[in-house]
Order: sequence, then structure tokens, then C-alpha cells
Amino acid sequence: MDKNFKDPFVGVLGGMGPMAAAVFMCRLIAITPVEHDEQHIPAILWNDPRIPDRRLAYFHNGADPMPWINHAIAHMAHAGAKVIAIPCNTVHLWFEKIAAASPIPVLHIVQAVIDDLHRQGIHSGRVGLMGTALTLQLGLYQGFLEAKGYTCIVLNEDQVEEYCTKPIQLVKLNRSNEAFEPAAAGVNILRELGADAVILGCTELPIAVPHYRRSELGVPVIDSIDALAHATLERYRKEESFSD
Repeated sequence: MDKNFKDPFVGVLGGMGPMAAAVFMCRLIAITPVEHDEQHIPAILWNDPRIPDRRLAYFHNGADPMPWINHAIAHMAHAGAKVIAIPCNTVHLWFEKIAAASPIPVLHIVQAVIDDLHRQGIHSGRVGLMGTALTLQLGLYQGFLEAKGYTCIVLNEDQVEEYCTKPIQLVKLNRSNEAFEPAAAGVNILRELGADAVILGCTELPIAVPHYRRSELGVPVIDSIDALAHATLERYRKEESFSD
């Protein structure tokens, strides 16, 4: 292979939902310190919204997403990807299966969020969680966070529906401008319950709560899109050094 083309790629498995994957790519570019275009990270975005619904699949009422996920990762690996990032929290309920089947390493979004808490100087304390009803119900984040010394605060079922599910669906419907108020209300409830920080643990929620409005919330916001972007940048630099 021509040495000009040997540098590693990052594979980004998107489509769950499509806007979150697009925003992830924008954030990966935005946080990468560069002096010219050629210093950005080479990336392959596989943005396939046909991947079956994760909630339906989990409860055995829908098609299995794993064949679609394996297909996407195999193609990205064949194209030169050396690591995979998946900007969707819910699909990480399948992480062990995904990682076991993948020919290349897959980043874990929850570990990326924990690393981002540390990056922001939050090493312990009470952390509020927002996300899909499924990930909150099944404790996608809680076990990891509690093992690292954090105490988790979660909204009740009705609040999750109003302040998490509703803004997530608005983003998926391309109505992001309507999603801020309910999502911000959820953040405020968690802050009033004593949260030292609030994790936006669904990749639609950082779109609902854009960066320029987060100063209004009075509590640090941990953005799972940005956290994964930082983890991707760090891992890429390691892969790049291995290829030298």
C-alpha cells in the first residue's frame, strides 16, 4: 500500500439516530486542535438509519440490530478503520456482543462519559442521569458510575417521559428548537435534587440542550456526544502513534 494511505481511520457507526451521528462528526472536528485541514482525523461515517429499533429489539418485539451492526463494522474495518465509535447510548446495551464480534476495538460511551467527568474535575459526588427510558431502567450508566464512587440521581417514570423521552423524540423529528424547554426542565429538577453534574446520556439530548444555552442551567452538563468525541480523539492519537 502507498504510504500516503496507510494512516488509520476512525469508524463511526451512526444512524441511531442520524442527526446525533452528524453532530458527533461536527464535534469531533470542533474539538480537534489543528492548524490546517490535513491534521483532522480521517473518519468513515456509516450513517444507516435502517438499523432496527433498539427498544423493540431488546424486548423481543422487533428485529435484531446485531446483523446490521456487524455488517457496518466489517465494512468499515475493511476500509481501514482501526477503532469504532458509536454515538448512540442505547445500543451499548449490546456492547459485549458488539465488541466480541468486532475485528477492531470499539469505544464504550459510558467509559467516555466517566473520563469526561474526570476531565472536568468531577471525581465523585451526586450525578443526575438523563437518557432513554430503556437505558435508565436497565442501569446502563448506574453500575459504572457507582463503581467509580458516584451516587446516581434518576428522574421518576413520569418525569423521564416528559423531560427525556419528549425532547429525544422532538430531536428525532427535526424539531430541535422545541426540545430545549423540556430537557432543561429535567436538568433543573436533577439540580434541585442535589446533582453536582447532569449527564445527557442519550445522544439526542446534547442536541436538545445546545452548548450556547448550557450556562443557563446552573450545573455542569456532561455531554455524551462530546465525551465520545474526546475518547475518539485520544484513541486515534494512540493508533496513529502505533502506525508510525
